[in-house]
Amino acid sequence: MKQISTRFSIAVHTLSLIAVSPNECTGDYIASSVNTNPVIIRRMMGMLKKAGLVDVRPGVGGASLRKDPDAITLLDIYRAVNVTEENQLFRIHEDPNVNCPVGRNIERVLQGELKEAQSAMEQRLAQTTLDQLIGKFK
Repeated sequence: MKQISTRFSIAVHTLSLIAVSPNECTGDYIASSVNTNPVIIRRMMGMLKKAGLVDVRPGVGGASLRKDPDAITLLDIYRAVNVTEENQLFRIHEDPNVNCPVGRNIERVLQGELKEAQSAMEQRLAQTTLDQLIGKFK
C-alpha cells in the first residue's frame, strides 16, 4: 500500500522550527532537525514560499514566517505542499471490468465516500493552527 507523502509532516516540522527558532533557520539547520537531505528542505521551502507562508533570505540563508503562527492552519500547510495528486487523497484503481456489476459501479459509488472522507480530514486540519500545535511541544 502506498503511503501518503511525508511532505506534509516535513513542512509542519519546518514551519514549527522557524516559528520557535527564527534566527537559526538555515536550510542545513532545518535539515539536521528533520534528519533529511538539505536538498529536500530547499524544495520544501520553495513550496512554502510560493504559498506565501515563508520568506527565504538568499545568500546568508535563513527563513522567516510571513504570517503569525496563529494565522497558519494545518490545512494551509497541507495545501502548500500539494500532498495529493490533483487534490485527490484517494485514488480509484484503473480500468475495472465494466462487465462485472461491481467493476461497473465501484468508481462512482466509492468516489463520493472518499470525497467526503477527504473533506472531513481537511475540515479537521483547518481547526488547528501552527501556534496551537507548537503549544503542545512544551
